[in-house]
Formats: sequence, structure tokens, C-alpha cells
Amino acid sequence: MTIPNLITIFRLCLVPLAVWCIGAGAWGWAFAAFLIAGLSDGIDGYIAKHFNMRSELGAVLDPLADKALLVSVFVTLGIVGVVPLWLVILAVFRDLMIIGAILVAWVMDRPMTIAPLRLSKVNTAAQIAFVVLVLFTKGTGWAFPFLVEVGSIVVAALTIASAAAYVRQWLNHMAS
Repeated sequence: MTIPNLITIFRLCLVPLAVWCIGAGAWGWAFAAFLIAGLSDGIDGYIAKHFNMRSELGAVLDPLADKALLVSVFVTLGIVGVVPLWLVILAVFRDLMIIGAILVAWVMDRPMTIAPLRLSKVNTAAQIAFVVLVLFTKGTGWAFPFLVEVGSIVVAALTIASAAAYVRQWLNHMAS
């Protein structure tokens, strides 16, 4: 068990706290939990790379913690009506589609290497920035409706583009 893995487990533990805070309308606390989780992601990655503490467990736990946090918060924000449901459905469907494609490839004895595309990383960064913006506006009471609207459109476009890139990659893999 490495220090980065312990930090990642701490980040996983922040997921129910962030979800509960959103559900309770404790927006400042939700923003703080999400921000701490985001900072912990950067810290564990830095420690793992710069102090040679990478591990197989960390390679699995880190993206799992990131996805658990982002999907849980996105879904909860949709349930409470702060983020449009169509955007939540789009983001979650993309993730389920990727998991489904990997499972189909595995079941068909054509396993794929799982490596995030650059576009996927940009998409994830945009989703995180969007959630930070939404939680910040709710937590501070400062309204930025234009930025939230533009953020929704940017996240939707990147989510669709990322899904299309993964579908293309999967189709090429399955055809080879």
C-alpha cells in the first residue's frame, strides 16, 4: 500500500460526502469536498510519478476513484435539478458505452488495452471544470448563467466527440 494509493482511497471516501452535501443543499461543503478530491488526485499522481510509487493497484484505483466521483456528483446534480438531465444522461451513457465495448471485446476474446485518449482527458477536464463552476456558483450564490450554459454545451460537445473517438477505436480493433 503506497501513499498515493492511500490518498486515492481517501478520494473514494469523499464521494459519498460530496453526494450527501449536494443532496442536503450544503453547497459550500459539496464544493469543498469536490475541490479536495480534485486536489488529492493531482497530489497522488505527483507523488506516484516523482517518487516512483506507481503501482498496479494505483493504476486501477485512480481512474476508478475519478470516475466514481465525477459520475456520482454529475448524477446527483442532475437529480437535484442543477445540471440538465440530458447532459447527465449523455455523460453517463458515454461511460457505460465504453465499459460495454470493453466487455464485448473481452467476451469475444478480443481484449483491448485500456488507455485514455487525449480527447477523453480533455473531456474529463471539461466535466470537472463544469462541476467546479456549478458547485462554486451554488456555494457562493454568485450566478454565472451564461458560463454554466456555455459549459453545458462544451461538455456535451466534448462528450459526444470522445464517445465517437472511442467507438471508432473499438470498431477498428474489432475489425482487425
